Amino acid sequence: MLRRVFITAGLAGSVALGALMVPGAAQSQEYTLRVHQFLPPQGVVPRDFIIPWAEKVTEESEGRLNVEVYSSMALGGTPPSLFDQAREGVVDIVWTLPGYTPGRFPISEVFELPFMMTNAEATSRAAWRFFEEHMQEEVGEDIHMIAVHVHGPGQLHMNAPAVETVADMEGRTVRGPTRIITRMLESMGATAVGMPVPQVPESLSRNVIDGAVIPWEVTAVLRVPELVDTHTEMGGDTALYTSFFYFAMNREAYEELPEDLRAIIDANSGIEASAWAGRIQQEGDAPARQAAVDRGNTIITVEGDALAEWHEMGERVRAAWVEEMNERGYDGEALLAAAEALIEEESNR
Repeated sequence: MLRRVFITAGLAGSVALGALMVPGAAQSQEYTLRVHQFLPPQGVVPRDFIIPWAEKVTEESEGRLNVEVYSSMALGGTPPSLFDQAREGVVDIVWTLPGYTPGRFPISEVFELPFMMTNAEATSRAAWRFFEEHMQEEVGEDIHMIAVHVHGPGQLHMNAPAVETVADMEGRTVRGPTRIITRMLESMGATAVGMPVPQVPESLSRNVIDGAVIPWEVTAVLRVPELVDTHTEMGGDTALYTSFFYFAMNREAYEELPEDLRAIIDANSGIEASAWAGRIQQEGDAPARQAAVDRGNTIITVEGDALAEWHEMGERVRAAWVEEMNERGYDGEALLAAAEALIEEESNR
């Protein structure tokens, strides 16, 4: 929950990342916001989005907002508990995947369907617009959303033998991040294991899984190119999959702020913040991919008839999601059409 404190020299020894000492503000009233997330601080999203966001908000408030970033679940709990930590006011802001609580946020799953996303920045802009139009009620009144976004194209990272065709997935044990993606893996005959991304390195090293689906950018901090030897990318203009993220704030903590400080949060929220998060994730793909190249790992790009087969698989997964959403009382076709239209519009700007 939001804490009012006075800035003191003792904050210089804080374990939090992103809290700034502002000259001349040593005795001014301050509001402290705690941000909690699951990756190490050197990961692309904490390093290039969350911590810079915290620093920017602190600076623009002239030190009246002190934003502390706690990485690697330093405040306790597990990645699936992060959303409720924000909802219940255990912390003020979280970065997490709604898909870590399968079935709880079904509308957001539309962005995770196979071959939906184009590039992460445009798709994240579309995701924010979609959130405003279709997802506020699903998230609930206890949450004030700062940003929603997606990562760059999701890829397959496997131990040999390499995967090129859908049939190559038969019998493989593969980590998936969310319900939609584990369903996609199962549709190909794989054994899908749902787990938060921090568990991937240990699961690979212990041979619990044969591989994982993750974007390139997070493979570096997880050392995935050291733990697998093949990687499979999809050709074409769309990606095999992506994951949907929330950067979410406890509403009471937001509303307790003075109007001028809420305005600073607002100025650093919304479509541009969402685009920022998506952009830095995809920008992190190239150097991480190069690390796999430098190790001599095999990288396969699926094209032609093989790619058409992957798209056919994707259409089956999409159709199953639409049918399920219709059964749950939503208009699945309309939600899918709305997401596709927004992605196309933002991708063509």
